[in-house]
Amino acid sequence: MTAPAPRVVALSGGVGGAKLALGLANCVAPDDLTIIANTGDDFDHLGLTICPDIDTLTYTLAGISNPETGWGRAGETWQFMESLAALGGETWFQLGDRDLATHIERSRRLADGESLTAITEEFRQRLGISPRILPMSDTAVRTIVETPDGPLPFQHYFVREQCTPVVTGFRFAGAADSCPAPGIADALADERLGAIVICPSNPFISIDPIFAVPGLRNMLAASQAPVVAVSPIVGGKALKGPTAKMMTELGLDSDAVAVARHYGDLLDGFVLDGSDADSENAVRALGVDVLVTDTVMQTLADKERLAREVLAFAATLQG
Repeated sequence: MTAPAPRVVALSGGVGGAKLALGLANCVAPDDLTIIANTGDDFDHLGLTICPDIDTLTYTLAGISNPETGWGRAGETWQFMESLAALGGETWFQLGDRDLATHIERSRRLADGESLTAITEEFRQRLGISPRILPMSDTAVRTIVETPDGPLPFQHYFVREQCTPVVTGFRFAGAADSCPAPGIADALADERLGAIVICPSNPFISIDPIFAVPGLRNMLAASQAPVVAVSPIVGGKALKGPTAKMMTELGLDSDAVAVARHYGDLLDGFVLDGSDADSENAVRALGVDVLVTDTVMQTLADKERLAREVLAFAATLQG
């Protein structure tokens, strides 16, 4: 009898992580993939609870994401924002008409006492998404960006201020009182778990909030499955977002080695882009095995190829 295929848990932020998550979803059986989403980016705006990373994952896996921006929904219209502007409302955070339905329905259900996990699961099923998407916690955790001029809620830093302020650090408000969402502990303790994949997301604002949930990083470390991270840095640059800028401002080298060092002894394997192949020995010196390949995902075929290579790499580490 053939042994059942290994299960996979992926940790993801928004756009970059969602690309690999889609590749994994097309390579792993529907019941065998669980994606843990960062919710440190979540915030309350215009009376609504906005969950940017969950929504990016949801729209990407449902095949309805905006291919031009990588976030939001395809075929979006903006009449709500135009009307809001005419009334003098805050327009620095763009909410499309189609996207708005998600935020309104989520906020209504949260107000009625439903958990973020349950709401995300309902949306997943209604949109025909195969793998599970779990928020890192049902408790609100909010990323705060420290700057020389004072702290900024993440979306104020990221969207309103366009990542302009210098970053001096981060804190995760509410993390100490949070706990992993239902389903995470079971997924990480599953005897069939064959790989834990840290998608190519910003380590400070997409992955560290997940690690800030008490007990969650320890669950990853205690798992028998290898932990493999895909570098979000390619040739010393971040393909999306302010990762390299943040690293420089924090006094770190803006390279893949610094990312591997940041994750530390949690890692069993690290995936480098071919343009960073000269960093392989430095990463191996950290006690981490290395796969060098093309990590740039421009097409669906790219996403699927990288997912297969990451899983094959993890299988060698488990062996």
